[in-house]
This record gives sequence, C-alpha cells and structure tokens, in this order.
Amino acid sequence: MQFSESWLRSFCNPSLSSEELADTLTMGGFEVEERRPVAPPFTKIVVGEIKETVQHPNADRLRVCQVDVGQGDLLTIVCGAPNARVGIKVPTALVGAELPPGEDGKPFLIKVGKLRGVESQGMLCSARELKLSDDHGGLLELASYSPVGVDIREWLLLDDVLLTLKLTPNLAHGLSVYGVARELSALTGAALDSPVNEPVPATHDGRLAVQVEAPDLCGRFSGRVVRGVNTQAATPAWMVDRLARCGQRSVTALVDISNYVMFEYGQPSHIFDLDKIHGGLTVRWGKAGEQLKLLNGSTVTVDEKVGVIADDREVESLAGIMGGDATSVTDDTKNIYIEAAFWWPEAIQGRSRRFNFSTDAGHRYERGVDPSRTVEIIERITQLVLDICGGEAGPVDDQTLRLPEARPVTLRVARAARVIGMPLTQAQCADALRRLGFPLEEGDGTLVVTPPPHRFDLLIEEDLIEEVARLIGYNNLPTTPPLAPITARVRTEAQRGRFAVRHRLAALGYQETINFSFVEADWERDLAGNADPVKLLNPIASQMSVMRSSLLGSLLQVLKFNVDRKASRARVFEVGRVFLRDDSVATTDTTVKGIHQPMRVAGLAWGDAEAARWDGKPHRADFFDVKGDVEALLAPLSPTFERTEHPALHPGRAARVYVDGKSIGVIGELHPRWRQQWDFAHAPVLFELDLDAVTERRVPVAQPVPKLQSVERDIAVVVAESVSLAALLEAVRAENAHGLLRDASLFDIYRPQAGLTGGLSAGEKSMAVRLSFHSDTATLTDEQVDPAVRAIVDRLASTLGARQRGG
Repeated sequence: MQFSESWLRSFCNPSLSSEELADTLTMGGFEVEERRPVAPPFTKIVVGEIKETVQHPNADRLRVCQVDVGQGDLLTIVCGAPNARVGIKVPTALVGAELPPGEDGKPFLIKVGKLRGVESQGMLCSARELKLSDDHGGLLELASYSPVGVDIREWLLLDDVLLTLKLTPNLAHGLSVYGVARELSALTGAALDSPVNEPVPATHDGRLAVQVEAPDLCGRFSGRVVRGVNTQAATPAWMVDRLARCGQRSVTALVDISNYVMFEYGQPSHIFDLDKIHGGLTVRWGKAGEQLKLLNGSTVTVDEKVGVIADDREVESLAGIMGGDATSVTDDTKNIYIEAAFWWPEAIQGRSRRFNFSTDAGHRYERGVDPSRTVEIIERITQLVLDICGGEAGPVDDQTLRLPEARPVTLRVARAARVIGMPLTQAQCADALRRLGFPLEEGDGTLVVTPPPHRFDLLIEEDLIEEVARLIGYNNLPTTPPLAPITARVRTEAQRGRFAVRHRLAALGYQETINFSFVEADWERDLAGNADPVKLLNPIASQMSVMRSSLLGSLLQVLKFNVDRKASRARVFEVGRVFLRDDSVATTDTTVKGIHQPMRVAGLAWGDAEAARWDGKPHRADFFDVKGDVEALLAPLSPTFERTEHPALHPGRAARVYVDGKSIGVIGELHPRWRQQWDFAHAPVLFELDLDAVTERRVPVAQPVPKLQSVERDIAVVVAESVSLAALLEAVRAENAHGLLRDASLFDIYRPQAGLTGGLSAGEKSMAVRLSFHSDTATLTDEQVDPAVRAIVDRLASTLGARQRGG
C-alpha cells in the first residue's frame, strides 16, 4: 500500500522525522518497504499566471507569453505548449532555476536566451519536465486559486514523502491511511485526529428497494440515493494529488470520491447510475451461466459460488470485487445510488483469481473490512459528492443481517512474559492494549480483551501477546544469552559427515542436484513399486501430489531436463530424504507417526563416461563404471553385489548392494520400458543407497609393511556360464588355504568362439584368477603353496562344479 506522509500526518503527527516515522512503523509490524520523495530536487520554480499571449513573429508553433510571477513586472517567456493561454496558472522556472536532471544526469539551468529572435526570460513547465509524471501533452495547469509567486514545491507539497508499506495478510486494518495513523498513534502516543462525519440531512425521501437473500454473503448493506448530481464536475486538485500519490489515477469526480474514501478509511464502496437500475437490487449468490460485463470491459460467467448484486433484469455487479458496465456512471448520469456493505471474507476470497484479475476492493474485502462503519462511510461519500458534484441526498438505508461475533480472548500475563522473554507487569500489558483502543477487563493476572470490529486477526492468546510485544517495541526486548549448556556434537572417527559424502561424489565427477520431495504418483507406482505413497492434502501442483519414497524419479527428471537441452552427458547425484509408511514409527520431536523418513544418496550417469578427449573417443558409461563409483564411495568398506530385480531397473542388469551381509541399496541400468517412456537415446545407470550406511567407515588399523616376498599363482577354471565372479571369489576366499591366501583377483575370461572351443563345451566359460600367498614368518616354498592351490581348486570343484582348465 502506498500513500503520502503528509496525508498520514493529517491524522497523526508525532514529533518524529520522516526516517524515524518509517522506522517506527516497521518495528511496529507495518514494514515500510520503500520511502522516496514525491518530486526530484529543483529550485526557483514558482506559480505564474499567463496574462497575454501573441503569436511568435518568426515561428508558427511558438507563442510569446507575458507571465505574472508576483515580481511586479511581467516576464516575457517564449513557449511552444499547445495549451498556453491567457488566464491559466502554471509552474514557471525563473532565470537561474535548476530543473531536474536529464538523461545525462546533470541539472538543467535556466538562462536568459533568444528563441527565433525573441528574448525569453524563463520557462513554462510541464509535469514531465518537473519529473512529476510522464504527461508531456502541455503545460501543467494549476488550480485557479493558486497564489502567484509562491514556490511550487511549497504550494504542491512536493517536499512530501511517499511511503510504501508491505503488509502481511493479517493486517487488514492497515489497508487505509486512517488505519495506519491509528497504529502510529498507539506506537508513539501521539494524538489521533478522528474526524466526525456528521449525518447529511435528507432533502427528499427517495429510496431504492434492496433485498439481501444471502446473509452468508453479505452481513450488512447500506445505501443512499442522491439526485441531481453533476458528474462532469472537476475533481479538486488536492484529491487528485492524494490519489496520485496512492498510485491511483484520476477518472471522474464520482469514481475519484469512491476511491479516495477507500484509501482514507479502508472501506470500498460502489456508485450506481440509479436510472439504469431496473426495479430494485437483490444481493444473492450467482446462478450458473449468468454473465456480467464488468467496468474493465471483460465479460465473466458466474456460478453458485460467486456473489452478485442483481436488479430485476440482470446481474449488475460482482459483489465486493467490481461493478458492472451496465449501471456505471457517465457524463449523462443525474441520479446515483451509493452502496457500502460488509461482505464476508470467505465469500470473496479466491473469486478474483477465478477471473484472472484483482481489485483494491477485493483485496480488502477478502482480508476483512470493519462492518461497523458502513453508514459512516456513506455519510462521508455523500458529503464529498454534495461538495464537489452537488445534488440532493435521500435517507440512508441500512440492513444488518449477520455480523462477525466478537469472541473475548484471554491474555495470561505470566505466559506473555514467558513467550516474549522479558519480565512484564499486568499494568504494562493493559497499557499496551488500551493504547490500541481494545476494550478489556482485568482479572488476577489475566486480561480479557473483546476484539474491536476492525481487528479480524485477534483470535487466540498469541495474537494478543504479539500486540503487547510490538507496542513495547521489539528493539526494547532484552538480548538474553541462552542459559542451556552448548555441547558440540562430535562425530566419531567411525563416521563421516554428509558433506564428506557430497565432496566424494563431486570428486568422482558427479554434480549435486536438489529436488522437491513432492513427486508424481506415477513415479511412485512405476519406479518404486509403491502403491500406497504418502499423499499431500493440499499439493502445490497436480503433478506433485505425493511424497517420494525413492530419489530415482527426481534424478531421471533432472536428466530429462538436461537431455531436452542437448546435453551430451550427465553425472548427477542427490542427498535427500524419502518417506515410507511404517506403522512402528511413533511421533517424537523428529518423527511423525506412521512415516519412516530415512536419508538416502542416489546418483545417475548417462552418456560418455568421461568428457571428450583429444587422444581417443571415450566409452559410454555402463554398469561397471557406476559400480566402480559406488565402490569408491563406500571405501574402505568392501561392498558385494548380488543380482536382483527392481521395478525401475533392467531385470538382467541390476544388483543389490551389500555391506557386511546387510542390504544398503541397489544399482542398475534403467528398465527399457521406462527408457522408452522418458525418451532417452540410451539407458542411464543409477544407484540409490542408505546414507547412514554410506557415512559409516571402519577405523584404519596400522599394520607393518610385509618384510617377506609374497608368492603368486594363476589358475584357470572352467565353470558354467551362469556362475558369477562374486560366487567364484567367495568360494576361493572360503578356502582358508592354511591361512596363507591374502588376495584373489580375476584377470581373464574366455568363452568359446566359432571353430575355437579351447576345450570348452557350449554354455561354459573359463575364468582366470590370480592368487596371492604370503606368510609373516618365513618365505613360502612350493611345498607350502602347491597344497594350498590344490585345496582351492578342490573347493571350486565341489561348490561350483568347476574343473581346472588344461588339467
């Protein structure tokens, strides 16, 4: 909300500078977002009156004007404005005046000069030249009663300041200049000038029949007929200026009056052309299919959830939001009907958004407008209409159907002191609430407040505590250090932090992503096999309706985003929380009943395994590249991998990851069905692991460097094609080999080819393993190593059906 400081000070004028006033409002909860001067700096510009104009002898578009600036002698000024004429009063820049800076940033200095041979002793100014507005259609015409020779800054109050407030939705009582002044008075103790709007006597008995059929839409409806108005009357300059400084342009006198009172007191109103109303008015909910052409020119279709004001023939207004074009006032209007009502906030909220526009009236009504002042607002508008447009007022009609119930709220002084964090007395609390004008009753350590009608936000005890805190002043609250002991949570050496996990993945070439925990329900069904995900009661979007139980869908969405933008490769990861149903989980400070929320780390690799190189073409990232990354991430732990099935992964290219026999996650290539659905040229490889398992690590144990040489033996065994490397190495390591075996690694796989069987049958393969033997006590001999090798071969034969190749 924007308004001028001078208007605010007309209601409450504390002994504060402009900057101090803005700080006071901000610390009182009414944040001053911007504070700027009404006009830029300029000097020696006064009110001048044109006494004579003649055509320039040497220019068709210039006129030579004789201007009175209160100095006795008339000034000769050459002017090219189309509206320069005798009798008008305009801003006049004297010789030596400095106009606001131009595009070059330098002020424009007025000097005596000649224009086409005629000396000019100053300059007549437009609003644009003074940087007051963008209007450059001619000179800025001042009111006829403007005193000649007075400094224009003083006359137009151009040293005023514009205040822009950023109000939260609960501060509906601050959506008017008077409302802000009321708060300023409470904050500073300065007197509040509350004008009394005396009733305008009725000079005729004309009324308009109004029937309110929906008390759940309209709780109070007030109106008055005014006859014989002059709608072509000019809006006073003071009202135009105040509206302009609220960001509202002048339209017509009647519209300006309605807008002015809304900014003044926060109560929207509407003025109908009485002669265009057919019969009486009915306040009701709309009917499906009814249409209304609004004042902004758009036509809307209403239904049973939109409030309307209708006459006997058609809908005439969108209740609490905008009037209709059919009954709008025009230059031909003679008789009007002034309406001010209380519309229930619930009946107005969201209606403007349905029609893709918003109005100042709707903005106020959906937050709550004081229902006790509708008649007073009618009187204020009526008086302004009679003063500006003339006319005769009829009696005020006022129907009160159902108003908000003022429910008392109890404030416990002890609780207020505990919440605010400073000692408080009952007298301090009572003084703060009385300064706000709240009626209250005092008890033993309690204050019972009945919220006034303009305060819709006072519902619970905490609301009153907030009022006490801001009236005392947030900057006056003591800065008390915490008394609880602060104990650093030292991580054990057997754990590493989440940032260490992130840094390790970044070192492996992955980039971190952060995604919403809200995902599509289809992702949960297809990628996680989760038929019962945790659903959101109020999702921010239809495609974000459930909580994720896996990070894989989020990473696929990131990949899709990058592929659509021609990315050639992607390696991304995320550390985030997932949400699983688990009836064993109870509600605590960090958990929610029935919902298990573990942290996981997931990664995805797609495209080339490495960035482009000059010395060769890199290969595409595959299962084994990502498997190596997982092993590097878990090091020094030694994970094992077992074939598995997962709804998101390729049935033959997926494995479950184990550490010390415990499953900690999965790894694999994306299922062909989902690769095709996501439109990827080739399948990405993904992994997802429990973060707690990843952060665990064994503490290294120092061991002496071996002093004796190890012995290596290579064996090649023939096994069935179905035997995996993990099964082979497990069988090798299971054979103790007299405690001499230190390591075993695969270095070759051979499969029979057409015409070259190598002694292998169909469905067989040869796997060559290098065995490393070592003893800490003595150098090993063949007599010690050979029996160990034979024991390993025998173990492979008995467990896997293997035979030694060539033997």
